[in-house]
Amino acid sequence: MDRGLHFTFCMITTILLLRESSQKVIIASPFDLQGADSRAPAEGLPTLTVTTILEDPYVMVRSAELEGYCIDLLKALAAMLHFSYKVKVVGDGQYGAVSSSGNWTGMIGEILRQEADIAVAPLTVTSAREEVVSFTTPFLQTGIGILLRKDSTSQDMSFFHFLAPFSKETWTGLLFAYMLTCFCLFLVARLSPCEWNEPKNEENHFTFLNSLWFGAGALALQGVTPRPKALSVRVIAAVWWLFTIALLAAYIANFTALLSSGSEELPIQTFEDLVKQRKLEFGTLDGSSTFYYFKNSKNPIHQMIYEYMDKRRDHVLVKTYQEAVQRVMESNYAFIGESISQDLAAARHCNLIRAPEVIGARGFGIATTQTSPWTKQLSIAVLKLRESGDLDYLRNKWWESSCLHKTRDRWSPLQPQALGGLFLTLAIGLALGVIAAVVELSNKSRRAAGQVKKSCCSIFIEEMCARLRIKENTRQSQETSGRPNA
Repeated sequence: MDRGLHFTFCMITTILLLRESSQKVIIASPFDLQGADSRAPAEGLPTLTVTTILEDPYVMVRSAELEGYCIDLLKALAAMLHFSYKVKVVGDGQYGAVSSSGNWTGMIGEILRQEADIAVAPLTVTSAREEVVSFTTPFLQTGIGILLRKDSTSQDMSFFHFLAPFSKETWTGLLFAYMLTCFCLFLVARLSPCEWNEPKNEENHFTFLNSLWFGAGALALQGVTPRPKALSVRVIAAVWWLFTIALLAAYIANFTALLSSGSEELPIQTFEDLVKQRKLEFGTLDGSSTFYYFKNSKNPIHQMIYEYMDKRRDHVLVKTYQEAVQRVMESNYAFIGESISQDLAAARHCNLIRAPEVIGARGFGIATTQTSPWTKQLSIAVLKLRESGDLDYLRNKWWESSCLHKTRDRWSPLQPQALGGLFLTLAIGLALGVIAAVVELSNKSRRAAGQVKKSCCSIFIEEMCARLRIKENTRQSQETSGRPNA
């Protein structure tokens, strides 16, 4: 009994080891990785020769073995479709383009020469490639973007850069609120008998200039005179103080975010901006689908980009993606390429950034021969991996950013809508202050009407006219007193 169990356990262990070895990545390349693993595949499983290209994070060399997004994708496909494989790095280091002799280079050429069965790599699906090989459903969606170095795109700050935290509309609203509040202070201080009891004998300290000074002092968080005595004036002053505190907090927070972002916005937002500037050189991968996209485009801007790159081919075109990233980091150079790869570069190198505009939506697909029976099976498997969320998991795994603590949302000036509640509170406070002043004046008029046996309305109107025209009355009294002396 024990011998039988021992024999059964050994058989199961042997079968599991054989299945694991059948899916082991065998690296074969024209250089020193040739024949790194020579273990034979399991019986009954077809073996596919897979060509790929070294590009972070799709395929990378670690301890004489390959790893990366495409390697994990290949393992998942092999497990679903039950095949073994061996991986070889493309001999000429190219993706695939038509050479001057009319032959295809790179991974596309290896598939056409039957040196490989499939190509699993960041290989863009294009019409020219589709004519000679077959592609599966794209496993990654991308486009064409511009990779820049942050300090190479920074623009000089304007002389009035301190005004940038608020939009023009917000500054206009703030100026209007300041003038309206100061006018209400001036008006209420003249109407309120608690603030100015005897207009003919007392001087009103809340002149219009003093009211402006009072409001400006609150904006600077400084205590200034005159000090309000009436309830109505204090209501307006308190609401204005609350308004200024909230406003200053919003300004300081937005100004700090502006300084941390480095500039108001990137001067190079679009491909048109890239063509118009003269500070940065720009180029792409030599023989890549991106280069031929601009070559075949009818867009005038795209044609200008192609002509620029074609005339300076030896100087602005790069051989590898790693060379492109290094050149962007070390010189005044902008790299035009796949946006998804540029997002990775910006995540790995915190001084890089991708411009907002992305053109030429496209996808990465697995290339096979046109007569291959694997094309449809691989397409279905890719769709299943997408539906199950496995592709999203791989994307998050290999695109993990080391700059997450430094990334920020795009900065924009504070709009009036964000401060709408603050302005509304100020308006309500001003209205309450004016109403309180009218109530105070009406109470005094009511008491005076009882003493002089006049109507309350007539006394109220006389008081209001006297308070609003006190300067005119003073001038007339001065003229009357000056005539006898003449």
